[in-house]
Amino acid sequence: MMRAVQVFGFLSGVVLLAAGAVSLGADSPAKPPAAKKIPRESILHGDARVDDYYWLREKENPEVIAYLEAENAYTQAVMEPTKALQETLYEEILGRIKETDLSVPYRKRGRYYYSRTEEGKQYAIHCRKTGSLDAPEEVTLDLNVLAEGTAFLGLGDYEVSDDGNLLAYSTDTTGFRVYTLQVKDLRTGALAKESIPNVVSVTWASDNRTLFYTIEDEAKRPYRLYRHVLGAEAHDLVYEETDDHFELFVGRSRSGAYLFAVSESHTASEVRFLSAGDPNGSFRVVVPRAEEHEYEVDHGGDRFYIRTNRGGRNFRLVTAPVSDPREENWKEIIPHRTDVMLAGVDVFSGHYVTFEREGGLPHLRVTEIATRTSHRLDLPEPVYSVFPENNPEFETATYRFNYQSFTTPPSVYDYDMVARARELKKETEVLGGYDRGRYVSERIHATASDGTRVPISIVYRKDLDPRGKNPMLLGGYGSYGAAIPVAFSHARVALLDRGVVCATAHIRGGGEMGKAWHDQGRMMSKRNTFTDFIAVAEHLTAEGYTDSDRLVIQGGSAGGLLMGAVTNMRPDLFRAVVSDVPFVDVINTMLDESLPLTVGEFEEWGNPRIEEEYDYIKTYCPYTNLTARAYPSMLVRTSLNDSQVMFWEPAKYVAKLRALKTDANPLLLKVEMAGGHGGRSGRYDKLRDTALGYAFILRELGLAETDAPSGTP
Repeated sequence: MMRAVQVFGFLSGVVLLAAGAVSLGADSPAKPPAAKKIPRESILHGDARVDDYYWLREKENPEVIAYLEAENAYTQAVMEPTKALQETLYEEILGRIKETDLSVPYRKRGRYYYSRTEEGKQYAIHCRKTGSLDAPEEVTLDLNVLAEGTAFLGLGDYEVSDDGNLLAYSTDTTGFRVYTLQVKDLRTGALAKESIPNVVSVTWASDNRTLFYTIEDEAKRPYRLYRHVLGAEAHDLVYEETDDHFELFVGRSRSGAYLFAVSESHTASEVRFLSAGDPNGSFRVVVPRAEEHEYEVDHGGDRFYIRTNRGGRNFRLVTAPVSDPREENWKEIIPHRTDVMLAGVDVFSGHYVTFEREGGLPHLRVTEIATRTSHRLDLPEPVYSVFPENNPEFETATYRFNYQSFTTPPSVYDYDMVARARELKKETEVLGGYDRGRYVSERIHATASDGTRVPISIVYRKDLDPRGKNPMLLGGYGSYGAAIPVAFSHARVALLDRGVVCATAHIRGGGEMGKAWHDQGRMMSKRNTFTDFIAVAEHLTAEGYTDSDRLVIQGGSAGGLLMGAVTNMRPDLFRAVVSDVPFVDVINTMLDESLPLTVGEFEEWGNPRIEEEYDYIKTYCPYTNLTARAYPSMLVRTSLNDSQVMFWEPAKYVAKLRALKTDANPLLLKVEMAGGHGGRSGRYDKLRDTALGYAFILRELGLAETDAPSGTP
């Protein structure tokens, strides 16, 4: 029997759902929805598990949609008293952003490319100028036009042919990362007949008419590489990746000379190359794949530059002749270092720039190829982020990078690699009287249970006593070897100005301290990620930075797994939790090989079909370990069309938690019905989502009535 949802206002009226009617009368508190239970038993390795909410996977079931909409109605009802605060926060955050703005143009083959935004428009407008920045503007792609009539728009690839006449671009209008490739003639604005679905990556050969692209299978794994001549009927299969652990991507060297087809898993890779001037030729393998061997390839002159972990987990840099790049011909130019992670390499005609991590902080090192002399760029703050900007030109002595911190807005620099001088091209403007001198950031450490020192980055208002048991927002991630950047946020200022201290825990499983840091927080060591975070929270409370009743934590995706695990392990340690698109149903998801990401991620989480790995995952899986006890207040957010963490994971988690928890703390589920892994796609919509989350945080911290200090928006 189909059950519909009808909402007559959010503070009055009736929500009808599977479990019965929920009154949201204005004179009585809103009552939470209760999802019905349909027990489903699974037995694996002799262990029986019962999932009462498996049925919530049925995306096309009207009852499922009814339940999700009822959760949205309940969330809106509970958050209704903060409506004015949400609007205040939205206007405050928006008031710091320059709505009509443009990026720093970059030069590529005689043209300058940039994007700009216009006040009131949700999406960027991509543009270029020919020959000079004083030339007339040419709009290459207006995403606002493409978004007309759609609730979501995501831009994937944006690749211009060598002659500048054709643009290959891909867009997703679902949020499920289903990208369709099209080609636009930039001379006429006309679209070519090609409309290729499920494209993941694309690049041009140098003949200005041949495209190479990869497509994904039903599990959203990019696995096939095709060659296509524009206007022709044929789409020739060049290579198929048959190992389900590997994904396949195609790209082109900065020099423009070579195409690279890259097969990669979480622990190994294999690169094929082809001259961009010979699109009908055959790809050759640089080095055949081998277990635990990861490598990347760039090109310069007659040599390939290969970043490889063969010889050390933190990678080293070697060169090999293009004519014969076999391993016996490798020449080492940067050795492996146990204390420095070689995270990336950009090769130019006369220099190469390495992106490295040391002591938990990133830095850039420039090396002149002819003399092999190198130098490191000095960066001024104790905690910061630095990363490459768009550097498409090969014949150049200028390197563009982005520097920012908790207090310094994103700043784009051009660095003269010969003169060793930097020029600030643009610092993102922060409106509303922002004064970075009002805030201070620092790096401290907590000690984990096994003695490991875990870095913590902190920012707060300078006039606060940092050890004054302040309200705090603590974030973390700790997966895939990803280092969480110390990045600037226009929005975060709203919390800082209200006296909230903001911190990031750089826990194991991430990449802040090199590959060993990742290794110590994955597979059969994954629990270190969670105990590290708990150690950080305990340190912050013990040192007086905050109290457990003033500590809110936040994480998303794999960081949502972190949120679920630590609140099961230490629910008493946190006042509230914001969990975005959380990966919380680890066992069930990793048992379903038809889902996106599952097979490839056996190398991150383990394969529960292996009994030892099943037993270990079961010790921390958030959904599995929910029990009848008191939990912190929670705001859980997801999207119906998320292809990376399916909506039913957080929906099941909330349904089960609501049936078990013994406290009266709010448990809210917000489902974006037209969004993806990153939520809604429009920039103004994203700001409203941020305002909702901040309103929840401030309410839980008792700061809902606290205005920003005078002098701020």
